[in-house]
Amino acid sequence: MSGKIYLVGFGPGAEEHMTYKAKSAIAEADVVIGYTTYIKLVKDLLDGKEVIRKGMTEEIDRCIEAYEQAKLGKTVALISSGDIGVYGMAGPTYEVLLQAGWTPNADIQIEIVPGSTALSACASLVGAPLTHDFCSISLSDLLTPWPVIAGRLEAAARADFVVALYNPKSGRRTQQIVAAQTILLRYRDAATPVAIVKSAYRRRQDIQLVRLDAMAECDIGMLTTVLIGNSSTFIKESLMITPRGYANKYNHLTGKAKAGEQAGVSLSMGLEGWYACLRQYVQDNDNLTLEKIADYFNVAVGEVLNAIAAGDDAGEHRAAQVCSDKLAEVIRRCEAWGKLRGIVRAEAGAVTELFLHAQDFQQRGDWLNIETDAFHCHINWSKVANAYFASRKDKSYGVHFIDATGHLVFRLLLIKEQGEFSRTQLDSYQQAWQQLTSTGALHD
Repeated sequence: MSGKIYLVGFGPGAEEHMTYKAKSAIAEADVVIGYTTYIKLVKDLLDGKEVIRKGMTEEIDRCIEAYEQAKLGKTVALISSGDIGVYGMAGPTYEVLLQAGWTPNADIQIEIVPGSTALSACASLVGAPLTHDFCSISLSDLLTPWPVIAGRLEAAARADFVVALYNPKSGRRTQQIVAAQTILLRYRDAATPVAIVKSAYRRRQDIQLVRLDAMAECDIGMLTTVLIGNSSTFIKESLMITPRGYANKYNHLTGKAKAGEQAGVSLSMGLEGWYACLRQYVQDNDNLTLEKIADYFNVAVGEVLNAIAAGDDAGEHRAAQVCSDKLAEVIRRCEAWGKLRGIVRAEAGAVTELFLHAQDFQQRGDWLNIETDAFHCHINWSKVANAYFASRKDKSYGVHFIDATGHLVFRLLLIKEQGEFSRTQLDSYQQAWQQLTSTGALHD
C-alpha cells in the first residue's frame, strides 16, 4: 500500500501568508508531523488529523516518523515554517529516506511544497534590503564547525554580499553574533545598516534598525533573523534599501544611459569590459604598484597581471604570462640577471625583501630554498600555478610567481646598478620574456 509525504513550508506562520498548495496538502494529510511551535501555528487546519508533535532537537525523529507513517499507506504532512527546503526538514528527510533504500521510483511519493522564507518575510517588513546579491549564513555551530561558519562570513563580507544571519543567538550560544560582527567590521563600515527582525508576521513581531557596530548589543534570539546591508545599502524614511545598480548605468532611473553605457548591454565594467577599465585606471594612475591596483579593485594581484597582459594600453605597465610548461625554466633564466631583489609578502601585510642571486636557489622536492650566510627562505614551489613577467618602464622589471587563487607567492626584481639597469640585464630579461611567454618581446 503506497503512501505519500508532503514536505510543507507554510511561510511565516499567519494563514494569509500560506500558499494555496500548503493548505491543500495539510487538508489532504491523514497525519501532520511537526515541531510543537509549528503545530500551534497551524492548529486551525488540523481538525480530524492525527497530530504528532516533536521537540526542537528531534528533527531526525520527525523524518523517521514520517517515513514509518507513509509505509502504512498514509498521507503525511511534515510541516516547517518558512520554506522547508531552506534550513528546513527537506534535506534531513531525503537523507533518511535514501539511507533506508528509498528511491524516487518507490511506492512512497515525496512532494515538496515551498513557502516564504524567514529571509524574505523579514525583508518585506523593513523595505527592500535583498534587491541585489545576498547570502544566508546560519550562526548555529551545533552541527557546523565554527571555522566553517567563520570562513563563510569572511568570504561573504569580502565579496560585499548583503548577509542574512539565521540562528544568530540562543540562551547558550551568545558569542557567535559578537564574533560575526567582528568579522564583518573588518570589511564593512561601522555605519552599515542592519535590520533585526523577531517573529516576522507573528504576535510578538519586533523590528530594530541599527548600525553594524551596534548589532551585537541588540535584543537577539532564536526567533530573530538579522539582515546586514552591503556597501551601498542605506536607510531612508525607516526603510532599508539595497540599490539594484541602475545608478551605474543611468543618470536617473528614467533617464538616458551614462556615457559609455548602453541599455540592454553589459556594463563597461562587465565581464567583457572590465579588463579594459582596469587598464584605463592603471594608465591614469601610473604611480600605483600592483598591490595598490589590486586593493582598489578588490582582486588578487594575479587578476591585475591578467588584465594588463590582455592589452597594450596600461600606461607604463606591461605584463605577459609565462607558458605553463616553462615555469621551471624561469628560475634558471634569472641566473643571468645578476643580483636580484626577492620579495615575499605575508597575508597580514608584512613585506620581506631579500637581496640574492638566482644561483642561491636550490630545488628540494616541492620546496625552492634560498640559503645564504645572512638568511634562509623556503618557498613552497608546489603552490606556484602561474608566473608573469611584468615591468614599468625604467622603474621595475621582474617576474611574479602566483598561486592558483591569483595571490602572490613571491617575486624577483632586477636591481639597478649605479642608478640604472644595465644593458646586459635588460637584454637577458627581454630575451627570457620573448622565449618563455606567448606574447613575444617586451617593447618599451
